[in-house]
Amino acid sequence: MAKDFARMENSNCSSNPSFHEISDPARRTVLRAGLGVALGGLLAPLAGCASPGSHKPLLGFASVPVSTADRIVVPEGYIAQVIAPWGDPVGLPEHSPAFRTDAGNSAVEQAAQLGMHHDGIHYFALHGSERGLLVLNHEYTDEGLLFADGQQNWSAEKVRKAQAAHGVSVIEVVQRQGRWEQVRPSPWARRITAYTPMAVAGPAAGHALMRTSADPEGRRVLGTLNNCGSGITPWGTYLSCEENFINYFSGGDSLSEHEKRWGLRKGGGGGYRWHEHDARFDATREPNEPNRFGWIVEIDPMDPASTPIKRTALGRAAHEGATVTTTKDGRAVVYMGEDARFEYIYKFVSRDRIQSGGARANTTLLDHGTLYVARFDADGSGEWLPLTHGQGPLTAANGFADQGDVLIKSRQASDALGATKMDRPEWIDIDHQGWVYCTLTNNSNRGTGRNPGTDAANPRAGNSMGHIVRWKEDGDFDSTRMRWNHFVLAGDPANTRAEARGNVQGDLFACPDGLWTDARGLLWIQTDMSTSAMGKGDLARLGNNMMLAADPATGEIRRFLTGPRGCEITGATATPDGRTLFINIQHPGESPSERSDPADPGKYSTWPSGQPGARPRSATVVIRKRDGGVIGT
Repeated sequence: MAKDFARMENSNCSSNPSFHEISDPARRTVLRAGLGVALGGLLAPLAGCASPGSHKPLLGFASVPVSTADRIVVPEGYIAQVIAPWGDPVGLPEHSPAFRTDAGNSAVEQAAQLGMHHDGIHYFALHGSERGLLVLNHEYTDEGLLFADGQQNWSAEKVRKAQAAHGVSVIEVVQRQGRWEQVRPSPWARRITAYTPMAVAGPAAGHALMRTSADPEGRRVLGTLNNCGSGITPWGTYLSCEENFINYFSGGDSLSEHEKRWGLRKGGGGGYRWHEHDARFDATREPNEPNRFGWIVEIDPMDPASTPIKRTALGRAAHEGATVTTTKDGRAVVYMGEDARFEYIYKFVSRDRIQSGGARANTTLLDHGTLYVARFDADGSGEWLPLTHGQGPLTAANGFADQGDVLIKSRQASDALGATKMDRPEWIDIDHQGWVYCTLTNNSNRGTGRNPGTDAANPRAGNSMGHIVRWKEDGDFDSTRMRWNHFVLAGDPANTRAEARGNVQGDLFACPDGLWTDARGLLWIQTDMSTSAMGKGDLARLGNNMMLAADPATGEIRRFLTGPRGCEITGATATPDGRTLFINIQHPGESPSERSDPADPGKYSTWPSGQPGARPRSATVVIRKRDGGVIGT
């Protein structure tokens, strides 16, 4: 998230520990670099180079235990309130349909309601910490919950409703007597769906690979989808990230190398079946339509009439997040992870400085600049490699005709540059000392078959638990050199299996996903554990997904919250006073081994209603202290 981060100073600390000192989860080393603090392999003191006794602890709550209950558990002295569940009206002045518990809402009604599977979120203040806008993503749909009969009797209307349940919602919220509620109707209320008109800007706008029969100029796209992580800009806009977009498209029997590199399959990889009733999702008929997704979408929440813009200068990827900070001279820097096995971490540096005057004064700022991809070297150094046409291998002779080509084929360009293939890079955030953190959820394919083996940044074969890597730039945020290390390897230090053995100091967790630094400097970690990545025994010991807080200066990690059964904890944002925390609960009741059964939608969870047989509903959760204090203290 964009903050007025402390700028990186010239550190007085000596060089970082070696890779072997920081990455062996079985070691208990006394960290060098002049710290003299034993932390069981964690490198947290490097964040601020604090000496013993010089740091005031940030963690002010008692950790909650592991849970398998179908409810939210928060620390003693805290309360959790559910608002904005899937299907509630967003508060459009002209249309406010109620949620039907039998899944009977039409496509038109769903387009005026909150979408499914909430993810990234941010609070934009209208009146300080008492009234504001929540902007949140809706990642995907579960047809077993969305329709009374699931995918039976599949139709154009069902496709339209599923598309309406994707995208982004803008809602107005207000605090009254310690409780938060939606404001309905609201002049700011808005739904952005998979068929909302969007502009295309930047070097790939108008490119031959962006043109379709419906848009021969390649500058206007209908919709955004699989919106996962998010970010905000210093000029007050919201960045929504298109992640696993390729699963919505169906390819043919013969796929190009470009289509194969992006995972296109015949019939589609996600079972959405949109191509059966919407020709643009049939890549045999519209081969360029997939190229129009996988972008960062910029949205101005304060102008409900504004057109969302796909910013192609930031590159095409299965984007998980977009964290914005600024250089000392006022240029924007956007850090981005691509949530897919063996994909990359990116950084964009704007050409121009941020101007005063908000969104209108910075309408083209993200269209000009340099996109980089990260290489992590074994000696703890790293380099940002520019994805710039004409430099190195990124030439027409190697299949990159121009800069638009490089950006549309960012995976191929990163391959050519020799960037480091990572274990599913997800959210990125920055602490108050200028360390940049990235969660790497897991990669059970690491070192198997013909897949890439371990490397310095991704040290565990069959990595089922995930880890968090961090780096500090050599100078300002626009530097092309960095120093990196592992903040934590998730998993149990006592686990006998190397791929699941971690070095967590504090409460155990696995599969880090969401990441957010609050105003006090706490690093909040959200998990996405499932049996598809972890063993059933490991998952049973860790229970439901959770949210934890880490003190970057000590490395201690405490469990703050556990969610209902089958959910993922996603997104985090707070009011300016730090006394209200908003998070999202995504896909409660999900089973990794089967789709939701429309005949028994509450089989695994009935959260948040708790009523027998009820459909589980993703929702936003408000967390406050009973005494009205700052969260985490």
